[in-house]
Amino acid sequence: MRMLVTRPEPDAQATVQKLAALAIATLAAPLMSRRTLDTSLPRAAGFAALALTSTNGLRALADRGVVAQFAQLPVFAVGERTAHEARSMGFAEAFAAEGTLADLVNLMARARLAGPVFYPAGKHLSGDLAKALAPFGVLVVTARVYDMVPVEALPDAVVSGLASGDIGGVLLYSRRTAELLVKALDGQLDRTQRSRIAMLCLSEAVAEPLMAAHFNRISLADYPSDEAMMALALAVTREQNRP
Repeated sequence: MRMLVTRPEPDAQATVQKLAALAIATLAAPLMSRRTLDTSLPRAAGFAALALTSTNGLRALADRGVVAQFAQLPVFAVGERTAHEARSMGFAEAFAAEGTLADLVNLMARARLAGPVFYPAGKHLSGDLAKALAPFGVLVVTARVYDMVPVEALPDAVVSGLASGDIGGVLLYSRRTAELLVKALDGQLDRTQRSRIAMLCLSEAVAEPLMAAHFNRISLADYPSDEAMMALALAVTREQNRP
């Protein structure tokens, strides 16, 4: 059985390499690609912190050549992977939440920041950080600095692999990716074919579009991280390979 990785590059190849280290046969078919937007950016002066819900926000700032302008700000990241990438780009302070937007809100609320927060975000937001932090007196200035552009279609080999059972599992890291997968497979698979594909989801929110589309072999990671997804992939693979 092979696993399908749907996340955008360069994260897709990083995940493929981790799965290969676990002896799990894998192929990548990203459902989105990142495009940096030419958005007006505020000056760093006056901000108390930088908020990040994705490494893509950092990558967009790097594409624009402005990371150094914000590197003196403490970073509040949604998870450790994003915090690690911020440190690697030169941010001296990077605090990691436990992987969800609610975790990030709680972390920032406890920090009692003494000024506004800059949030380099994607064009399509899955949650409203500014609205969530407003009750705590935290002002968030949001700039949409990147867009995740959907691919036109899945490769024919991927669709046929899912239909035949050669691809027995799919890793899904975001709700939007799950929605795009459902759309891409509309009319391509019958209910029996859908029911045998293991859908490995980062969270309940990711799983919801799949349940509505009658994919009923859904497994959730214990917590929203790449490490938990690897553990889930290993468990599902062992279960499917069991005689």
